[in-house]
Amino acid sequence: MHLVYTALLLAYLLAVLPATAYGVWFRGKEPGSLRERFGRLPAAVNPDLRPSIWVHAVSVGEALAARPLLRGLRAAYPGHRLVVSTTTATGQRVVRGFGRDVDAVCYAPFDFPPCVSGALDRIAPALLLVVDTEIWPNLLRACRRRGVGTLVVNGRLSDRSFRRYRLAGGWMGRVLGDVGRICAQTEEWGRRFVALGADPARVTVTGSLKFDAVGHSPTGSGSGVAGVPPAGSQPDAGGRDSLRAAFAFARSRPVLIAASTLRGEEAPVLRAFDRVRRAAPDALLVVAPRHPERFDEVRGIAERAGRRVVMRSDLGPGAEPGAEVVILNTLGELGRLFDIASVVFVGGSLVPAGGHNLIEPAAFGRAIVVGAHMENFAGVTREFVSRGAAIQVRDARELEDTLPDLMQDGPRRLRLGTAARAVVDANRGATRRTLAAAAALLPPAASAYDPGSDRRRST
Repeated sequence: MHLVYTALLLAYLLAVLPATAYGVWFRGKEPGSLRERFGRLPAAVNPDLRPSIWVHAVSVGEALAARPLLRGLRAAYPGHRLVVSTTTATGQRVVRGFGRDVDAVCYAPFDFPPCVSGALDRIAPALLLVVDTEIWPNLLRACRRRGVGTLVVNGRLSDRSFRRYRLAGGWMGRVLGDVGRICAQTEEWGRRFVALGADPARVTVTGSLKFDAVGHSPTGSGSGVAGVPPAGSQPDAGGRDSLRAAFAFARSRPVLIAASTLRGEEAPVLRAFDRVRRAAPDALLVVAPRHPERFDEVRGIAERAGRRVVMRSDLGPGAEPGAEVVILNTLGELGRLFDIASVVFVGGSLVPAGGHNLIEPAAFGRAIVVGAHMENFAGVTREFVSRGAAIQVRDARELEDTLPDLMQDGPRRLRLGTAARAVVDANRGATRRTLAAAAALLPPAASAYDPGSDRRRST
């Protein structure tokens, strides 16, 4: 079956390769990413081929969730090089902002044996951690054959993924047999891994790393941008000061944030905002599109709706932009910006895309609204809604009724925000439990690095 899988993957790659090459040669995309995806990593990834820990995080969300885990790995395995791979360019940019938390960043290889072998030769991992659920059969098999411990962390299996994997029948059991341990976010997802053939003794429920990857606003008031930033945001004080200065004009205004929106979601948010402005003429809407290539498109949507719009990149420190809508066309700032919000709508949920992370605004004690499509965060959403920590609407019309009412109801916003923060506090600890699972595969006390021998040695 590995041969069949590899053949199908090759057919897919041949189909998309022309578009990829066009992007590299004619649209200025990074050529290095293509070389790295074929397993040709630069020597700088691991110059002396010392034992490393390889963490794979597909894109921005996975990278941000892994931030506290990376810090824990750094503390537990100081003798190992820490290498993070991503699949997307935006993920690369976010990880490169982690500073000393990582030693090297690269693109993940295609899951072909030669590509995988080239990457493993350069990274030289003693342990591979895959964030969420990126099941690459050839990579997992190669790691097992080389004696590299493998760990799926923050593991989840949505309804859609579970159905697809079940189509592979017993082969998925053999693939999961190559995984050393699986750390599932919930009991339900843990049972799904077992149903696919994972050894129950190797499946542990650790909770979601995303609860550990967020910080708190020290005041909880939403009166500024001075709150302690989530762990996944840019760490430099200069960045925090710049954001604080740019949004100083918003401190005393009602602020609605539409976070990680997808196509089809901005229009109903803007209609709801029309009603918000009737009751609060000074209200501000901040729209953060999920995909950078849509920044200009979303600006056009807001302008056609009759709104004065400014891009975040055009905001000067302390200046009043004279706009009603701000398009957040920067990366790494959304997590800190929740501190100025009165209400947060979490996008990717009004359209059938599975939803996005509602934990970050919850950590700041914000009132949160999500749509019906939160399949990727189903368990988390159920807990928030059942504990009165978030509102879930069924469709665009209900969203257009809910947002204006909530923006005018301060006591209800306070109740929702307080409950949201309590849910976050109650669910922390996934990082500690995940590190314990990693230690079962690679004991920290037996993994020190002797630079004179290029070997691990017991201590």
